[in-house]
Amino acid sequence: MLRTPTGGAGSGTASSAGRLMSIGAVLAQLRDEFPEVTISKIRFLEAEGLVEPQRTPSGYRKFRPEDVERLARILRLQRDHYLPLKVIREQLDALARGEQVRIPAPSPQAEPVATVVPERPTATRVGRAELLAAADVDEEQLVEWESYGLIAPVAEGGYEAEAVSVARLVADLGRFGLEPRHLRAMKAAADREAGLVEQVVAPQRRHRNPQTRAHAESTMRELAGLTVRLHEALVGTALGVRLH
Repeated sequence: MLRTPTGGAGSGTASSAGRLMSIGAVLAQLRDEFPEVTISKIRFLEAEGLVEPQRTPSGYRKFRPEDVERLARILRLQRDHYLPLKVIREQLDALARGEQVRIPAPSPQAEPVATVVPERPTATRVGRAELLAAADVDEEQLVEWESYGLIAPVAEGGYEAEAVSVARLVADLGRFGLEPRHLRAMKAAADREAGLVEQVVAPQRRHRNPQTRAHAESTMRELAGLTVRLHEALVGTALGVRLH
C-alpha cells in the first residue's frame, strides 16, 4: 500500500511548514536521497502536471513543503518501482480522492497485487517492454535512438539495466532541443573512455587468480567513476559554470 513515508528527504521537508522554497532549494533537499535529480527533471514533472508550484508575480517558482513531499514520492515510485508517469499520476490522483492504492513491492517476494504495472527490471538485464516503461518513452523514440547507436541490445537479448538511465537522459536532453544526431559525439567519446579503462584493467581481468579478477572489476568501476567526474568537470570548465 502506498503511504506517506516517515523518513528520508521527503519527510524532512514537511517540518518546514508554510515555508516556500525556490527550485534550487528544492533540488538541494531532494539530492540527499536522489543524487541524479536535476532542475530540468523538476520542471519536466511540472510540465507533465505532476506538481504545481506557486508562482511569484515575476514568474519564479515557489514550492510548498507538500510539493516537495509529492516530488519525493514521484521520484521514489520511478526509482524503486519503475512506474511510468501515467501510472504515477493515477496513483497520486487516487490518493488525493482518499482511495487506498497498492503498488508492487520492490522485493522479489512481493505478494500479487490487483493493479498490473511493469515489473522492476533485474539488476543486469531489462526487456524491451520494461525499458520503454521504466524510461517512460515510446517505441518510436527507442527505435530512433538505436539507429544512432545511443542504445543497443546485448547479444544475449534484452538491454543492460543502465540503458534505462541512458534513455531517461536522452529524453531529458531532447526536451532542450538536442536530437539523437547531436548526441553521437557523446556516445563516441564514452566509447573511447571505456576503451581506455578496459586497456588498464585488461591484464588483471585475464589473470587466473579469482581475487585478481575481482580486484580488476573493482578497479574498473572506480576508473569509470573518475572518468565521469572528470568529464563533468571539463564540461563545467569549458562553459565557465559550476555544476554543483
